[in-house]
Amino acid sequence: MGKVILKNIGKNVAGSNDFLTFVCNYKNSRVMVFTETAIKGVWTIDPKVFADSRGYFFESWKRETFEAHIGKVEFVQENESQSSYGVLRGLHYQKGSYAQAKLVRVVKGNVLDVAVDLRKSSPTFGKHVMVELSSDNKRQLFIPRGFAHGFLVLSQEAIFTYKVDNVYAPQQEASIRWDDPFLSIPWPINMSDVISSEKDKAGVCWNEAVFFE
Repeated sequence: MGKVILKNIGKNVAGSNDFLTFVCNYKNSRVMVFTETAIKGVWTIDPKVFADSRGYFFESWKRETFEAHIGKVEFVQENESQSSYGVLRGLHYQKGSYAQAKLVRVVKGNVLDVAVDLRKSSPTFGKHVMVELSSDNKRQLFIPRGFAHGFLVLSQEAIFTYKVDNVYAPQQEASIRWDDPFLSIPWPINMSDVISSEKDKAGVCWNEAVFFE
């Protein structure tokens, strides 16, 4: 009986046009496209999505591919947050040896993600990268250590997830105001619609921030 079941399963799977198309496409495609942004060390990662009548599949992370493009990063924790339209979280970072590299993506909704270069030795010190991440484009953003990070929710709801290479250290966390005039980040909604925590509202101005070398 077991042999018959296995034979039937194999026949059903092999006879599926969707399955055969998926296998051929998967074997013959680059499954991720890595693109370095205008700020060195910050990368967008666009997955190859394999979709058919059943739904879709894509690789969201693969160590070998990631390290071949970006280098070795030991992620130790993954976090998830849920937010509503207008919520702005940031600009957050951890100081010194507690700094975190992040690999961020959105599994539901749409956000505008921002990384600010805090490395004093960098030619882009004080500059920022702004990237739209959504459950539709499935794009990810890699942010190395030495950056402040934040995002603004543009959809009714957003579920945001991110890997980090260092654990949360509340005694070393810091926040720069998302509306700092020096940074002049062009958030695309009315400031009166922004929902921010009291903690983020109390973030320091750029000229009071602790930077990286």
